[in-house]
Amino acid sequence: MAEASRVLILMRHGKSAYPDDVSDHERPLARRGLREAALAGDWIRATQPPVDAVLCSTSTRTRLTLDATGVDAPAEFSDLLYGATPAQVLHEIAGTKPDVTTLLVIGHDPGIPGAATALDPRSRYADRISDKFPTSALATLTIEGDWSSIHSAGAALTAFHIPR
Repeated sequence: MAEASRVLILMRHGKSAYPDDVSDHERPLARRGLREAALAGDWIRATQPPVDAVLCSTSTRTRLTLDATGVDAPAEFSDLLYGATPAQVLHEIAGTKPDVTTLLVIGHDPGIPGAATALDPRSRYADRISDKFPTSALATLTIEGDWSSIHSAGAALTAFHIPR
C-alpha cells in the first residue's frame, strides 16, 4: 500500500550579520534576516499545511531563523546540516519519523537548494533555484511515499518563494 503524500519545505537561513571575532557557526542574523524570516513564516502559515516537525542546522543563524518564522513545531537540531551537501541533507530527511506529514528543514547553501533540485530536476523552478537561492528563500515539494524512501520516492517541486 502506498504511503500518503508528504510536504517538504526547504528553507535557507535568513541573512546573517558579520560581527568581528564571531565564528561562522555562531554568526547571528542581520535585521533584514529577522524581518525576512518572519515573512517566510507568514508565507508558510498562509500557503502550506501545518508543520509537524522541523529539522534545523545547529548554527546560530538557522536557530534564529526558526525562531523568527514563528513556526511552533517540535524541532530537531542536526550538526550534520551545517555545511551539508545535498546528499547529506536528503540523508537527514530520510530519518524523519513516519508520522510527520509536513517537514520544515532549515539549512544552508548549497545543501538546501541542491536537495530541492535533486528531488525534482525537471521542475519549472529548478533553473531559478540553481541560479540563485537567496537567504530566507523556501522551496516546497510534495513527496510521494515515506521519508525513508525520499531518494527514490516521486517528488514534485510545487513552489519557490523569496520573502521580501
